[in-house]
Amino acid sequence: MNLQGQTIVIFSLFRHDSVKQSTSFAFAKQLSVDNQVFYFDNPYTINDAIRKWKSAAFARRRGKFGLFSTKSIAHPGFPVEIFILPILLSIHFLPEGKFYRSLLKINEFLIRAKIRRVLKKRQVSDFVFINSFNFHYPDVAKGLHPCLSVYQCLDPVIGAFDGRHGAVSESRLVQNSDLIVCSSKQLFTEKRALNPSTYFIPNAADLEHSQTALNPDLPVSALLAGIPSPIVGYLGSIEYRMDFPLLDYLAKHNRDMSFVFVGPVSGILPASVSAAPNVYFPGPVPFAETPRVLKGFDLCIIPFKKNDHSATVFPLKLFEYLGAAKPVVISDFNPDLRDFTLDSVAICATPAAFSEAVRQALESDSDELRKKRIGIAALNTWQHRARELSDLLARTLDGSAIGKVPKT
Repeated sequence: MNLQGQTIVIFSLFRHDSVKQSTSFAFAKQLSVDNQVFYFDNPYTINDAIRKWKSAAFARRRGKFGLFSTKSIAHPGFPVEIFILPILLSIHFLPEGKFYRSLLKINEFLIRAKIRRVLKKRQVSDFVFINSFNFHYPDVAKGLHPCLSVYQCLDPVIGAFDGRHGAVSESRLVQNSDLIVCSSKQLFTEKRALNPSTYFIPNAADLEHSQTALNPDLPVSALLAGIPSPIVGYLGSIEYRMDFPLLDYLAKHNRDMSFVFVGPVSGILPASVSAAPNVYFPGPVPFAETPRVLKGFDLCIIPFKKNDHSATVFPLKLFEYLGAAKPVVISDFNPDLRDFTLDSVAICATPAAFSEAVRQALESDSDELRKKRIGIAALNTWQHRARELSDLLARTLDGSAIGKVPKT
């Protein structure tokens, strides 16, 4: 059963023009092939507007912040329409409590008013509303009266910033939504305890984009210039999930290899890692440039810590790596990944095993293994995942999915 001809409103934590690809926008693009999709990305607050006043991103939004503006931004290749929400009050610094919640209602009113304006302009009365991980605004769907209210849960709500109000807000959002869609089995288990209409649809990758790395005429990214081979690479945020003791071990026991971490660095790096002569942090790249980076990697890794939070992670980069035909070694942070990688990825429980797997993968790579990896990635594309979500939404609207246990 495929969802067709519906209007879908997606309210996302992730902005459409972020340098990183997001699950939210990937789904929005795919769903727009058969449906009318309105994408409202994360609103700017007053503080955001002051900080980004001179940025290119702010310039693209000029003239579209207004409460009565229904101008959209088009996206090349897909009919999804992107709308910019009004600039909101900066209230996140406030402590949790009645005063914060009262001001939050003002922000949610402004969001809701803009969405209503767009829907009225397009003469839309029936629509599906998807809150894509924007748990900061849990009650936006109230008052909009969608025919179906969906919460897309993509990560655990942790950390000082998200946790300040997020735990309260997300719990409210989960309990008040008609349907919950989670990107990992661990998140599915947690949310289903609060709402039985919870389903698991994992992340995927843009295979066509990743396979650009196989183009013999594509130049390798300048970020990798001068770095000795073999290059063991990681593409993504360098943050709290990283297992830095593991990285320290890898660098010390494989001095003939270069370990390159391409992405933004959050927090302070351990000196043992940042000062290692064969470890490199060249900075972030836009998503459009990632194939050039992947082309320069000889092997790709995901060295995440194993804990309750990492068990909920279903990383986009995993299938991006496989789509570029690269050998992949990861830590055993999420055991569910075995079901989706079909023995094409080395999953390691100890630093010594990880180090040995890296060496073996570099020595044993072949055309046959490269084809296998591409085949695995081809089973985990956004087109596949969008069909799963489309089917789930259609069945739920039909009344046949509510409360049922999903296939995993």
